[in-house]
Amino acid sequence: MRPFLSLALIGSLSIAALPALAEPAPSEAQTAIRAAVASPDRKPEDTARDIYRHPVETLTFFGVSPTKTVVEIWPAPGWYAEILAPLLHDGGTYIAAEAPGKAHDALAALFASDPKRFDKAVLTTLEKGKASEIAPPGSADIVLTFRNVHNFLMAGDAAAAQFFADCYRALKPGGVLGVVDHHLPEDAAQEFSGGYVKRSTIIRLAEAAGFKFDGESEINANPKDNHNHPKGVWTLPPVYALKDADRAQYQAIGESDRLTLRFVKP
Repeated sequence: MRPFLSLALIGSLSIAALPALAEPAPSEAQTAIRAAVASPDRKPEDTARDIYRHPVETLTFFGVSPTKTVVEIWPAPGWYAEILAPLLHDGGTYIAAEAPGKAHDALAALFASDPKRFDKAVLTTLEKGKASEIAPPGSADIVLTFRNVHNFLMAGDAAAAQFFADCYRALKPGGVLGVVDHHLPEDAAQEFSGGYVKRSTIIRLAEAAGFKFDGESEINANPKDNHNHPKGVWTLPPVYALKDADRAQYQAIGESDRLTLRFVKP
């Protein structure tokens, strides 16, 4: 009598024989971003925040690569500048558009302190509520703003509208505006509060400036954050606005729940 195998056993053997699905190979751009993020030149206190800010995934989502011209809005004290300036040093251009005053001076001092990384960085000025040339018109491939839209809204809707207009003017046709900001749920009564801002508010402002919404990512979302803290987002790390009061509770939450939105200039 011939031996036989059950269909179930044959199926299990067939599945076991299949090779494990390989992770997709990173692109050249992502490999370069990973190297910049892994640089030993970054401060330990900055790299400790990578688990909340996901720089590799975030920059990849926005289409950053070493050959692009990238403008970063208000980068001081330089968390992303220390990734972007070296990344773009040889084949691209890094432009830091900073507010006038102490932040601008501090960023200039950072750039001067380490020519190896920052000698090709360009420093421009972006003043809240005033038309600003953050880069020559139509010259930028990507404009990035990390947790800044709420700051412009705090100065009024007109100031926020001016900011998006400045970004639009700086970008090439087909250029990308990447926005990360603290996420206020849509059922909140106001458009922004305590540093948090609604997704619909950001989209409204961007589209009013001429941008087209192009996608979003959950990479910087934090479901532990209930968006309701005594001193807004600044209650959470790294600020800890309440000092040691309930510090362990806020440390367990981590940094804020964040939106990651991508827009394109037609």
